Amino acid sequence: MAEATYEYGMIGLGTMGRNMVLNISDHGFSVAGFDKDNSQVKLLQKEANGRNVIATSNLDEFISALKTPRVVILLVPAGKIVDEVIQELKPLLSENDLLMDCGNSHFTDTNSRIEELKKSSLHFMGVGVSGGESGARYGPSIMPGGPEDVYERVASMLDAISAKVNKEACVKWLGIGSAGHYVKMVHNGIEYGIMQLISESYHLLKVAGGMSNEELHTTFSKWNEGMLHSFLIEITADIFAQKDDLTKNSLVDMILDSAHQKGTGGWTSEDAMKLQVPIPVIDIAVSMRDLSAYKDEREIAQKKLTAPGGKSGDNKNALVTQLEQALYFSMITTYAQGMSLLHYASKEYDYGLKLKDIASIWRGGCIIRSSLLEDIYSAFSKSPELSNILLDDAIAQKAMHSQTETRKTIQIGMEMGIPLPAIMTSLAYYDSYRSGWLPANLIQAQRDYFGAHTYERNDRKGTFHTQWNHEKE
Repeated sequence: MAEATYEYGMIGLGTMGRNMVLNISDHGFSVAGFDKDNSQVKLLQKEANGRNVIATSNLDEFISALKTPRVVILLVPAGKIVDEVIQELKPLLSENDLLMDCGNSHFTDTNSRIEELKKSSLHFMGVGVSGGESGARYGPSIMPGGPEDVYERVASMLDAISAKVNKEACVKWLGIGSAGHYVKMVHNGIEYGIMQLISESYHLLKVAGGMSNEELHTTFSKWNEGMLHSFLIEITADIFAQKDDLTKNSLVDMILDSAHQKGTGGWTSEDAMKLQVPIPVIDIAVSMRDLSAYKDEREIAQKKLTAPGGKSGDNKNALVTQLEQALYFSMITTYAQGMSLLHYASKEYDYGLKLKDIASIWRGGCIIRSSLLEDIYSAFSKSPELSNILLDDAIAQKAMHSQTETRKTIQIGMEMGIPLPAIMTSLAYYDSYRSGWLPANLIQAQRDYFGAHTYERNDRKGTFHTQWNHEKE
């Protein structure tokens, strides 16, 4: 039986959990790991050789190894498994022990778990972690929520293991309750949007530009050296250079064009609709993953439905330059929608989010890190209560500068029948947001006409209903 000398416990020794254990150990902390799968236990034991780390598949031994009050990190699949683990742990825990859920749990589940465990004098924190396998091992972006005094118990460890930008740790306490998991959910929604935008750019370059994978690799590599510098552009360049071990073709060409979504993108859309905050690029990104899964139907439709048959442009260089601006423009609007949702959700859920801090910790370690986040960080540093980054003068100028090429890019897609739903939606959001007048007055008139839903006037206060004059047949 191990002595109670280990500072942190990790439940779940899969790829993320195991790598985070090694990261924590790298920074001088002792860690006990637990997994029901003995093969995962043995793998950690092998990788942790010589470190102040133990691994076991015996839950009693795991709990007994931890210093009190205990800190137990959970890195298990979201949903009922988290609750099952908590129920197994509860009888073994003591007052003031802390559970930290570092998985992608829905924020409402986190709220429920906080309240339920409070009855047993146990603490629970929802902690968003982004960066994938490499981030977990060498430095992720970390988004903790919960009581600030409880966070202080683990702040030094989280600071040590997080990514660093300009020597600043990519972790900050974000707010009470489920703030951490909510921010991670929106992070993933933005990730959905940007990935869809990149895939549409690939589609246009491949079909309209006739580019080979080698040319695509070169294009994305050059883009990553400029305004589009970001993790997702960087890995996209790498993907086009990867060969398939089985066929020696480019691996990207051997992957089925049917994507799926695990939930976080859809959750973002659902809550934005509940709060009545528009995030259309994220919404369409979720829908396009769903549509891609209808592979059989799409292949039938391809034989039945045709496009006008426009011709591709002859100038690849012009297309690349144009599309670079369009992608940049669309990324701005996607971040704008995600940050706007955080602004309004913070008020609704009383999180007390500081959007400057969120932009700061997203600059390194996480999947959506990009040079654009420096501009977003600067915008919120100047105006902490900014409701939309498009209202920041510097960012507004960048969007306005790129809009013309965005419109030209969309025209190419339309003429050739190449779907660019996220890029088109980015422009529609921009044009709608900058419009002092929108035709919603007609919608209100229609609603009052058929359902007596009433309307407001622009010349006086109150609500009104009209007995509409309509001709009878």
